[in-house]
Amino acid sequence: MSRLATPTAAAGRRQHLGRDFSRLWSAAAISAIGDGVTIAAGPLLAAQLTDDPRLIGGVSVAFTAPFVLFGIPAGLLIDRVDIRKALVRVDLARAVLLAVLTVGILGGWGGLPLLYVCMFLLGVAEVFCRNAAQVLVPYVAPESGLSTANARIMAAQEAGTGFVGPLFGALLFSVAVALPFGVDAATFLCSALLLARMRRTRPAQPGDASGVLPQMLAGAKWLWRHHLLRSLALLSCLINLAGSAMLAVLVVHSNVVLGLSAFGYGVMLSCQAVGAVLAARIAPLLTNRLGREGALVATAALIAASEAVLATVPSPYAAGAALALFACGTVTWNVVVVVLRQTLVPRHLLGRANSVYRLIAWGGLPVGAAAGGFVAAEAGTPAVFGAGAAVMAVIAVILVRGARRQWITRAVQAQRANEAAGDGPAPTGPGSTDTGPAEHPGKADR
Repeated sequence: MSRLATPTAAAGRRQHLGRDFSRLWSAAAISAIGDGVTIAAGPLLAAQLTDDPRLIGGVSVAFTAPFVLFGIPAGLLIDRVDIRKALVRVDLARAVLLAVLTVGILGGWGGLPLLYVCMFLLGVAEVFCRNAAQVLVPYVAPESGLSTANARIMAAQEAGTGFVGPLFGALLFSVAVALPFGVDAATFLCSALLLARMRRTRPAQPGDASGVLPQMLAGAKWLWRHHLLRSLALLSCLINLAGSAMLAVLVVHSNVVLGLSAFGYGVMLSCQAVGAVLAARIAPLLTNRLGREGALVATAALIAASEAVLATVPSPYAAGAALALFACGTVTWNVVVVVLRQTLVPRHLLGRANSVYRLIAWGGLPVGAAAGGFVAAEAGTPAVFGAGAAVMAVIAVILVRGARRQWITRAVQAQRANEAAGDGPAPTGPGSTDTGPAEHPGKADR
């Protein structure tokens, strides 16, 4: 039987995905709330220590740099370990790390260097956990529910990091500077407990005798030969570059341009949850109605519109609406491309191919965060958002051209043909039916 998850009219209906998935979802939701607390409190702490936008943007650079540095090694590790046990250990390590930061702030030695180090190590853990969770989903959720399962997890993550967490984090920061980081440590302890109660997992896989480097390169070679996934990864790099630049300077924009307090900044960030929750409900239906190609075009247009609003309308209400549009677009994009990866990549290569994909896609995050800080320092925050809107407009045009050629549909049809022939998932080659936009090899997920 093909393991390709095809959108159906029933995709949006409520599905029961099992007790283990419920625990995985709960762990993701709780830790996401903690992440949101730190996402709001980290820049606020940096802004309290310095007024230089470049140093404030350095918080985002420190958190996202591991996505580039450790993506491929993390993928190899994921393909070799018991994922559930590994996730439990990483959550415990993150709890200890945040406890150290909390003590440092209380003790008076929690300055920018310690904040940068902690954000960097949290980024290392995030590289592993995000990849590992996506690899684990097909093992704890039924094949027919992959779109729904991924949408629910992403909605929980966006609602936690975009609504409950930032709102709570800004409020806690106004009470005591160290309090948000201590609360985040507690959420990781709760997440570890939930994951430890799961029964199903992806067990440790035996290695082979080819050595570490050839094993890491196997995932990279497979992904790079697959025109569709390669193109989506490259486009995602550009999307993340624009989005990361926007988020890196948002705290400066909220203070200087919008005149918001720390709590107001948290409320503004929380507007992302509206779009994220909406996307979780409509993403499967939108994909069914417009197809995968049409859904990706729509998400690029939403993100471009959100950046344009931030660049041109200096209103807190408009900024909140723009962030809701941004979250709706990114969650819908992620639902489409994550399901494609989970169904097109051979399972024994999923961790490595996922990590290479993320290495390419997330490579834009630290670059965008750094660029956003420098552009904001020289030309102001609206210039950062305007540049992001221009980048997203170009991406939307590229996706329209790909949609006209049905590049995703043809790749999926080729995949089904391979599976029907008994070859299993295989990359598309130069002579395959995958007619993705090869004339745009440097553009393509988040």
